[in-house]
Formats: sequence, structure tokens, C-alpha cells
Amino acid sequence: MSHGCYRAGWLWWGCLLLLGGWPLAGHAQEPRAGAAVIDITPPIGFPMWGYAARHDAPSEGVLDPLKARAVVLEVGDQRLAIVSLDLGRAPTRQSTVAIRARIQRDARIDHVLLVASHTHHGPVLELDDWPTPQAPYVRSLETKLGDVIVAAAKELKPARLGIASKEVALNRNRHSKRADAPVDRELLVLRLEDADGKPIAHLVNFAAHAVLQDSKGRKFSADFPGVLASVVEKELGGQCLFLQGAAGDLSPYLPNESGPEKFGQALAREVLALAGKIRCAANKAPSLRIDEEEFTFKPRLDLGNPLIKAALGFAFFPRLVAFYEQEYRPGVRPQLTVALLDGQIGLVGVSGEFFCGQALHLKRRARLEHLLFLGYCNDYQQYFPTIEAVTEKGYGTDAPVAPAELGAGERMMDRALIHLQTQRGLLKEVPPRKAP
Repeated sequence: MSHGCYRAGWLWWGCLLLLGGWPLAGHAQEPRAGAAVIDITPPIGFPMWGYAARHDAPSEGVLDPLKARAVVLEVGDQRLAIVSLDLGRAPTRQSTVAIRARIQRDARIDHVLLVASHTHHGPVLELDDWPTPQAPYVRSLETKLGDVIVAAAKELKPARLGIASKEVALNRNRHSKRADAPVDRELLVLRLEDADGKPIAHLVNFAAHAVLQDSKGRKFSADFPGVLASVVEKELGGQCLFLQGAAGDLSPYLPNESGPEKFGQALAREVLALAGKIRCAANKAPSLRIDEEEFTFKPRLDLGNPLIKAALGFAFFPRLVAFYEQEYRPGVRPQLTVALLDGQIGLVGVSGEFFCGQALHLKRRARLEHLLFLGYCNDYQQYFPTIEAVTEKGYGTDAPVAPAELGAGERMMDRALIHLQTQRGLLKEVPPRKAP
């Protein structure tokens, strides 16, 4: 177990990868932070995301509301938004572009991390014409996410940050049958508080599929992350953002218990205990450095092949397959965001379902006090299994759900490590290799 405290006094975002990732020179300025929440529950009847067996069956009700919780961090003229989403996946590429444009225009925010909880009882975001082409839910979602980020920016106030982490035995590897199957059990909690010590938000990073609601149920639910957030907010105040980790091969695990309520409460107890250890203190050299990169990988399947497309349309449903056929025409294009806070805290966001071995290996190699691995972040390109996992076969490793070429996840992790070490000043900037 480890815990430390840092003043959230970072010189914020420099440029994108091609322009370099270094912060502006000058003295550290007092940071500010704000938080807000908004309901993003779709209309009843919207097709549900998460289980292929549902095909395009419509939702029949709401078990608990879906929410988006946003935190905006500011130092000087630089701002970053972090958003937790009670959704199965992050918004699409098109939606993310629209959200970025809105918050840059209305709140001077150039960077955003949109992190889905991966609930399997959320809406299908790949459909952009429901309930009507003139007023689709996904356009409404874009507006609401812009609204909640702008609202958080209006709540900015002087802030401090603290972080703590520990191992908790609340997940298991659902894919590998090996005795030495990897499991990332690290739970991390970041606390943002105002100058008086009142909490603004708690950011919780843990890896476990949000699949505890009955798979046959057709009512919207935030699953265990919603329970967790409610408990933490009730006990500690502020907003609680659940940031899903590398959960591609990890399921929740609670001996002799089942269901989202029990598991969410158990995880919340661990969060509350960990939060009690956090003590914030000023950092003498606050900083933040960031790089963003987009990759292009060859698809393992030709979705333009009528036979393959028809077979997948039968297994899933045709309109979902049609979306990915168009999305993957230029190649599978995942995004990577790498940030380094105060030289000791790393954040790595990836737009897909990475297996936990990817996160564990990166954490070991990065040699940082803390590293938050954010899966399902900024778009979604399905599974990224490790090479070892592909040799074992099984769900999450086959081409229909893991479309990027073999080794794609490893290449992205290598780039993440290079960015982190460059940001620490241990390497000179290494540009990405161009595709042959």
C-alpha cells in the first residue's frame, strides 16, 4: 500500500504530440477545480448496449439513472476536463470532436478524458438516428456532456489534490485458465478538495467489468459503479467519478455475494478507508505534461466482405456491424492520452478494452509512484488482448471483437512508456514510427 499528497498546482497542458508536450515556462500558479453532474439516461425504447444476444432489442425501463460526472482542473490559462460516464463505451469519434469543440469554445478547455464505466445496461451509441433522425439521443448526449463540463468550469475554486492506492481482492481474471493469470487489483483514489478541506471530487480507478445486473434485463442501470458513487458521495460529499481500468479480461469478484448493490458497497468501503489516509500538502514544483497520439492498425477482419458482414450481422445486429465497417475502413484507429502530474502521477487513457496485463506491465516499467490506467477513454475500438492471451484463445481475443492487428496493444504501451519517460526528462522526444 502507498499513499502520498500533492498540491494540484500543475502548469497545464502544452501542445499535442506533434507540437511537443511540455508546459509553459514560468512560476506555478494556484490551481482551481470544479465539479458537476448531469443525468444522461436515454428515452425508454432506446436499444441497449452490452450483450450480443440482445441484438437491437429496445430498453423497457430504468433501474437507476445514468449520470455523467465532470471535474475541470485549471492552472493559469490551461484547463483539463475529466468525465466519468455511466455508459458501456465512450462517445464515438464524431461525438468526441463535437464535445471538444463545444468546451473549447465555451470554457477554454482544450483537453478532455471521457471515461466510460463499461456498464452493460447502457444505450447503443453507434446509432445516431434514434428516436428520430432530426433529434437523435447521441446529439442530445453531446449537448449534455458539453453542458456538464461547462458547468464544472463555472464552479472553479482554489484546490488541492491528494492520492492513495492499495491492493484489493475484488476482481478476477475471467479469460485465462492459467494458475498465474494476471490480475490488476490496484485501487487508486484521487481527492480534490477546496482551500478549506471540503471535498470537490473523488476520482476512483479500478478494473472490473460492470456486468452484475442480470444480462437478460432490459432496463438501464449504472451497475456497481453507480452504487459506489452514491455511497462515496453520501459519506464524503462532492462528486465521485469511477474511472474504469484495463478490464478487458477482469470481472468483479466478491465471495459468497452477487449483484451490483453488494459489490458496489464493498468497493465503496475500500474507497472510504483509502480516502481516510489522504492528507493534502503543497507541492513545491507542481507540473503537468501531456501527449496525445492516434494510431492506425490493420484490421484482422475485412468487414467489407459480404459473407463476413452477414455472419456478424446475425451474431450481433446489422446496423452495429455497418457502423464498424465504416469506422474501420481507414484502419483501426485507437487514441492514446498520456499525462504526468507533478513528475510522479501518470494517467494513461486508451480507447478500448485493454487486458490487465497491458496495464500491469506498463506500471512496472514506468516506475512512478502512481499510474492510473483509464480504459474505455475517448472513443472505443473494442478489445486489445495481450499476445499471450491471444495464444490462449477465448472471448476477447478473436477478430470480431478484437479487430486490431496482433500486438497493437503492446505497441501502444511502448509509446505510452516513451511519453512518460520523455515527460520526466529521462528520454529525448521519440516520434512515432510511420506505417510502412
